[in-house]
Amino acid sequence: MWVAMTAFVVMVVFLFAFALDTNRVRLASVFPGILWMSFLLAGMIGMSRTYAHEIPEDTLTGLVLAPGDRMAIFLAKLTSAFLFMAVMELLTTPLFFVFFSEPWNGEWILLGMTLALGGLGIVELATLLSAVSVNLKSAEMVFMLLLFPLEIPVLITTVEATTAILSNPVGNPWLWLHGLLAYDAIFLALPLLLYEYLWEV
Repeated sequence: MWVAMTAFVVMVVFLFAFALDTNRVRLASVFPGILWMSFLLAGMIGMSRTYAHEIPEDTLTGLVLAPGDRMAIFLAKLTSAFLFMAVMELLTTPLFFVFFSEPWNGEWILLGMTLALGGLGIVELATLLSAVSVNLKSAEMVFMLLLFPLEIPVLITTVEATTAILSNPVGNPWLWLHGLLAYDAIFLALPLLLYEYLWEV
């Protein structure tokens, strides 16, 4: 999963780096959009099979029957997905700056916060929807159709926050980061409320 996600983002970097002439086109206005759309699509590719790995050997039934809190299974899936996402972002974000010749103003903490909150927003909903669609016949198609519309707030807030951080002089990204925090809190609380019901269905 991690290799597929990273390879996809690297492919996008090379594709747009060669397709767009950075000497003639000012990419500052589109750079955050390309960055986060790449991360979202990579997350969709990787997270769609979060629970599918449990199907061939029917280990999902074993997890359901095992003693203990079932929420721990979801939190473990969410944690591993977030770590995959975070490592992918850390490895590929510098490539975007290098290949797109994007100047850097040194706001590492704000950018790191945006990457962490945006990555969490992507994976927490993806992990929940992967559990919802795992037993469906067209699981991956249903997963994609449900995920993309619900991730639009993440795209808007992360793109706007990244644009503010990379602007010169640096803008104020906190309005968008607060919105992203609210989104993350909502879709972290929602699985806690619904997960027991999802196990039953």
